[in-house]
Amino acid sequence: MLIWLNRDHINRRAQGGYRKWRADNPWVFSSFQNQTSVSSIGLPKAQSLIWPSMEASQTSNGTTLRHAFGNVLSFFILILIGVLAFSIRLFSYESVIHEFDPYFNYRVTQFLTKNGIYDFWNWFDDRTWYPLGRVIGGTVYPGLTLTAGSLWWFLNSLNIPLSVETICVFTAPIFSAFTSWATYLLTREVKGAGAGLTAAALIAMVPSYISRSVAGSYDNEAVAIFALIFTFYLYIKTLNTGSLFYATLNAIAYFYMVCSWGGYTFIINLIPMHVLLCIVTGRYSSRLYIAYAPLVVLGTLLAALVPVVGFNAVMTSEHFASFLVFIIIHVVAFVYYIKGILSPKMFKVAVTLVISIGLLVCLAVVAVLVALVASSPTKGWSGRSLSLLDPTYASKYIPIIASVSEHQPPTWPSYFMDINVLAFLVPAGIIACFSPLSDASSFVILYIVTSVYFSGVMVRLMLVLAPAACILSGIALSEAFEVFTRSIKFQLPGLTGPSQVDAGETSSESTVPQNEVPKTKTDKGADTLKERPSRKNRKKEKEPVEKPSIKSQIEKRLLVLPFEGSILAIFLLVLLGAFYVVHCVWAAAEAYSAPSIVLTSQSHDGLHVFDDFREAYAWLSHNTEVDDKVASWWDYGYQTTAMANRTVIVDNNTWNNTHIATVGTAMSSPEKAAWEIFNSLDVKYVLVVFGGLVGYPSDDINKFLWMVRIGGGVFPHIKEPDYLRDGQYRIDNQATPTMLNSLMYKLCYYRFVDTDGKGFDRVRRTEIGKKYFKLTHFEEVFTTHHWMVRLYKLKPPKNRIRGKTKKSKAGGKLCGRLSVISYDIYTETLRGQGLWRE
Repeated sequence: MLIWLNRDHINRRAQGGYRKWRADNPWVFSSFQNQTSVSSIGLPKAQSLIWPSMEASQTSNGTTLRHAFGNVLSFFILILIGVLAFSIRLFSYESVIHEFDPYFNYRVTQFLTKNGIYDFWNWFDDRTWYPLGRVIGGTVYPGLTLTAGSLWWFLNSLNIPLSVETICVFTAPIFSAFTSWATYLLTREVKGAGAGLTAAALIAMVPSYISRSVAGSYDNEAVAIFALIFTFYLYIKTLNTGSLFYATLNAIAYFYMVCSWGGYTFIINLIPMHVLLCIVTGRYSSRLYIAYAPLVVLGTLLAALVPVVGFNAVMTSEHFASFLVFIIIHVVAFVYYIKGILSPKMFKVAVTLVISIGLLVCLAVVAVLVALVASSPTKGWSGRSLSLLDPTYASKYIPIIASVSEHQPPTWPSYFMDINVLAFLVPAGIIACFSPLSDASSFVILYIVTSVYFSGVMVRLMLVLAPAACILSGIALSEAFEVFTRSIKFQLPGLTGPSQVDAGETSSESTVPQNEVPKTKTDKGADTLKERPSRKNRKKEKEPVEKPSIKSQIEKRLLVLPFEGSILAIFLLVLLGAFYVVHCVWAAAEAYSAPSIVLTSQSHDGLHVFDDFREAYAWLSHNTEVDDKVASWWDYGYQTTAMANRTVIVDNNTWNNTHIATVGTAMSSPEKAAWEIFNSLDVKYVLVVFGGLVGYPSDDINKFLWMVRIGGGVFPHIKEPDYLRDGQYRIDNQATPTMLNSLMYKLCYYRFVDTDGKGFDRVRRTEIGKKYFKLTHFEEVFTTHHWMVRLYKLKPPKNRIRGKTKKSKAGGKLCGRLSVISYDIYTETLRGQGLWRE
């Protein structure tokens, strides 16, 4: 304590001793007097001559405290980002499952928690795809179900009695927080903690991700996006460290991604593309090998354990790129190995041999792959993959894929809606990744390029683009703030002194060590002691050259902008961020949080709730037999099975195109023919969705042309032009007779004219063409309050065959016994013979 109290006195005495030493040794000082100041060349200060260890300890303690404070602050910021990601997804109308697919996942999770994992793997569901059924355990990605089931089991083991429905509703918001933290880890590996925090905050609010992760959105993407980003993080971590531990974790994370979503093929193609890019650009290293080779081997073996994938992990074209790059990287690794142990002359001979053998192996592998691909009608690709490679493929050959709204290409406003201002920051982030270009930053650039292409083909894949856009936007904002704040800090001496600027700024940005002075034209002090300068150099020494200041040297090395411009730029960036936050909150509250099963509408007299779907399913559950079969378009299959507990003919799995085409044909046919088809499938009730009264646009009339196209793809007598008038789809008095007589038209518009006396359709904004008609083979049993869901029951056969001729009676009896496809061939035969009557 006494030493510290007398520190100033001792320092003053030390300074006097230093001046005496300089006077006694003028030759030492003269060699440095033309170079720079004493302090700038690294000579210790007076106090450090007496207390060198104390000075160093103070500096190290200050640095340690700053790092510790920064880590603690980053931790609390990440906690707040997680809270933000969770809370912004709770604008839902109530705690209810959203959309269509989540109801199937909810039903499967209920079965898992009630019956256990073994019964889940062996579950044959006879309430879907009647009369075919479906093996659930072998046709679903189990990651979401197992995650929610494990969470339910864990909470119940802690005596926290939450229902399965509550767990399913909040799974997506919980994992959105995990996604934000995974994004921070990934971006930190690329460009540092500042960029990581910014990217985490952006992805917590980005509307594209909110649309698939709000409370109640219990779909595969709820956990898959976290698995996607975390797999990428572990790959980059392994690439930066070369650790086998992280490589093993990377394979496990990839396995979780395979269990969660079919989009895992994006990972197993993007990473090989990056590895090949590194090899081609001469960036091969042992770290690259460790990051890739274990992933292919372990990841493929683990992926084959998932029943829905199985041998597809090695037999389909989506995985062949990874195997081809796996061979290439081993060839390159072997070349680098023999280069280190052979002489240059022997190395040339060995390289020629290795390349020859490698080419032969690659050709053999390619030949095998080509043979496998050629043996498949789709060349080894799935329908959705072919739709990504050829955007016109689905519309030409698989209309069932093209009929899904989320498989349509996006419009330009969709990008502004889903990623907002990030679309303008992404180019700046790409430029920042090139300074300097590393393996990690090149991966992020490749990620954004591929995701932009795929999102332009399928609007659903905007979800894959969103994380990449947030990462690059976070890098861009972080770099911009660093430049602007550094410019302000540099031009305000009150904030930092010159010594702090020199020590802090130059050490982080310049390659020159902190205790070394950058050499200029006059920086020759130390060199003159080692070598004799030339005459030319001696002449230059005599010339009076003004020594550039430390500040001017820093300005040359660092980008320093004008003070006023930096202030204005920061203000504009803050305004941009505020606009982004407002847009994200609006999108979460108004656009993406409203459940599709419960619709709301705001008007001058208050909030209106349209709960027709649950009303219809409740009626089915309470007023029909347990074994009754319900026919509807495939969009409503999952909800009917989960909420009404009734058997359906088709559902959202869409695995059997012929079965769906059969339902589409029935909806497109006249009432009598439709009755025959539904009766052959033991259907008791038909459900249609109609929005003409309240203006609900996603009804069956708007989907009807897809029913015609899908049905016509299997049954040729259904032709789309028969339902169009001069190429236009109409339901007014200009509609075609085929359209007006179709079952879908009759079931939707039956008694519709009684609502307003005119039959005005608020969705199509026109009066219907055929207003007054009666149903012969169907009877209305229930219509919801707002006419959004209508249920009809098939009349018994005796009402159909009364008064018929023997030929028609025989035909009707035979049709009831034939399968649907045989029935179609039989009706075509009767039409050709003139014996069929519509």
